[in-house]
Amino acid sequence: MKASNALAGISRRDFFKLTSQYGMSSVVLGAATLTGAVTLGDVARAAESSYEKRFAKEAKHTFKLGAAGFNQRNLLIERAGVLEFARDLESRTDGEIRVEFIGDNQICGQTSCVEKTQSGIVDMYAASTQNSAGGAPYLNVLDYAYQFRTRADQYHFLYSPESVPLLRDPYEKRHGLKFLFSHAELRGLQMGSTFADKPTVTSIEELFGTKNRVTGTQLGRIAMRLLNLNPVPVAWEETLDGLKQGLIDGAETWASAVAYANMSPVVSQSVDLRFFCGTEHTAMSASVFDSLSGELQDAVMESAYLTQVHVQAANEAALVNTVGASNPQKPGTIFAENNVRVADLSAEQIKMAEEMCSPEFQPAEWEQWRERLNGWSGGLDTYAEIYRIARENTHTLAENVEPRRWWKA
Repeated sequence: MKASNALAGISRRDFFKLTSQYGMSSVVLGAATLTGAVTLGDVARAAESSYEKRFAKEAKHTFKLGAAGFNQRNLLIERAGVLEFARDLESRTDGEIRVEFIGDNQICGQTSCVEKTQSGIVDMYAASTQNSAGGAPYLNVLDYAYQFRTRADQYHFLYSPESVPLLRDPYEKRHGLKFLFSHAELRGLQMGSTFADKPTVTSIEELFGTKNRVTGTQLGRIAMRLLNLNPVPVAWEETLDGLKQGLIDGAETWASAVAYANMSPVVSQSVDLRFFCGTEHTAMSASVFDSLSGELQDAVMESAYLTQVHVQAANEAALVNTVGASNPQKPGTIFAENNVRVADLSAEQIKMAEEMCSPEFQPAEWEQWRERLNGWSGGLDTYAEIYRIARENTHTLAENVEPRRWWKA
């Protein structure tokens, strides 16, 4: 079923009245505990309870978390874990750390949150690594085409201690940001109105020559160019209209992003190309982290670990039960209700795409960026090493990947 929204029946005026009384975070964190049909009184009581718990003692540290376009409702569709992290960190530190959640693009958006964290306007942020790559180019290291086969591979890498030298340390040293946790999906093409009356896509040739929105990832553009997918930079906020009006044929993103951003009404087919990462991550300023006591630093890491475990299970369930990214689809899911067809490609078609665009088969096309990323990592062969770690994963189902505290060998 669709995710319930405890704030759906609350007027804008009443919502702002509650936030002026209890604060945005207390209202959102309180409402996140409610399900089903709720009244203004229910939300007010939940906000008051949340407020009383959060302000029972004076916080030593109050951190602003810029959560791009996320809110209590859509975080039940794409399970990025941001609210769970904030709630657990406050509880784990007995209120010594307080997190002010600022979503709905109120303080930063998908492409700007990274820079606002680097400049100190916010202390933590949640956005996709691909959109954040404009301000933190090392995040391109996740976007080599077909280095991950499955979502299970992605989680296996995120939990691996080897993700520290390959992803986390260079990201922190070069960009001043600490990678905490991430959701994991693989990007496909989300086709708009121009594919509504066409048969469900079964071959990559049917996509050749189409015009498709691309995010801030430089490596993703290499893959799209090699697949003849004509990458066009389009702001996330303008993508919906572009798909609806046929100005673009499709957009490279992942299934739950379509659902949480209310793009499902204008998406006709979700083509499961799986050609590079879709990772909605949460990070924090490294200098802010370093300013904490050792005990509070441990708390941040443990909350990040708990959230990573939560996201791994919750998003896998939501993809089937809420989004409808499956064949057959469950009735009542967002994709089913909006007639979004899931186009599964055969293993042979995926292999053909891989041979057309991946560094494994087209090394010369990736050489410049590969050398750049290798240099930023301190001399590691980033593609070869991440590729190797991903293939150490023996699980086909993402929910079966064993969680590990990546900062402990």
